[in-house]
Amino acid sequence: MLHRGHQSTDGTGGGGLTVPMAWLYAEYIADELLRTGDLMPPTSFEFRAGRDALALTIFLSDIDGELPGIRVVSQLDTWLSLTAYDQPWQGWVRERMAQVAAEAAEQGGPAPDLELAEAAWRWLEETELLAPDLNAVPGGGPVTGEDDGPKVWTPAWQLGLPLGHLAIHLF
Repeated sequence: MLHRGHQSTDGTGGGGLTVPMAWLYAEYIADELLRTGDLMPPTSFEFRAGRDALALTIFLSDIDGELPGIRVVSQLDTWLSLTAYDQPWQGWVRERMAQVAAEAAEQGGPAPDLELAEAAWRWLEETELLAPDLNAVPGGGPVTGEDDGPKVWTPAWQLGLPLGHLAIHLF
C-alpha cells in the first residue's frame, strides 16, 4: 500500500511505503493458531473467517501498541475471553475500531494497519457462508452424512469467531 506524502518504514519521509506491521503480525499469529489446530483447510472460506476474526481480536486487543514485541502465550487468556461465546465480540470490535480510528486521526499519519483491519471487518460482516443450522430443532430427521442436515447462511464472523476460539484452546 503506497501512501503519498507520509513517512516510510525507516521514518525518513519521502512518500515511501508504510508497512502495516501490527496487522501483518496479528494475521500471522492468527494463521499459525488456526494451522496448529488443523480445524479447516487453509484454503477454505471458513479458515479465512477464523483467521480474520482472530487477527481482529489480536490487533484490537493491543491497546499499548506493543504487538510486535509481545509473547503470544502471555496473551492467549485475553484472546480466549474476548472470543468466548457469551461475549459481545461484534460490539467490542466496533468500539475498538472507532477508538483506533480516532487515535490514527489524532496522529495524522497513515493508518495502513487500520485500513487492513477495516477491510477484514467488512468482509466478516458482509460475507455469508453456508453452515449447519445449530439452532435447528433436534430430531428433525436422521443425519446420514456430514453434508446432511439443515443449513443456513451465516455472517462469516459468526463462523470465524468460534473457530478462532477453538484454535486458541487447541494451541
